[in-house]
Amino acid sequence: MRKIALVAASILVLSGAVLPRVAVAQSAMVNGQVTKIDESAGKITLKHGPIKKLDMNEGMTMVFRVQDLAMLKQVKVGDKVRFDADRVNGQITVTKIEKAR
Repeated sequence: MRKIALVAASILVLSGAVLPRVAVAQSAMVNGQVTKIDESAGKITLKHGPIKKLDMNEGMTMVFRVQDLAMLKQVKVGDKVRFDADRVNGQITVTKIEKAR
């Protein structure tokens, strides 16, 4: 039974079923800089690089909704950040944000 489990685990690793998920999660974060925060509207303006998963192949400055209003308290105008964005209810929304190190 132990050999079967070891073979199954090896097949998963060799087939790439485990490793690509880790690489995708790390590559999803986009570099940017906060240019404006509108707490009352739940929006943040970010100057950012390409966001491949949203088919944005060039950097730009744009306004995003935030998934959680608490995110706006973690950053201030001028901060360099790393963030993830996705389409939520049809709108491009920041789903994660952290200050760049």
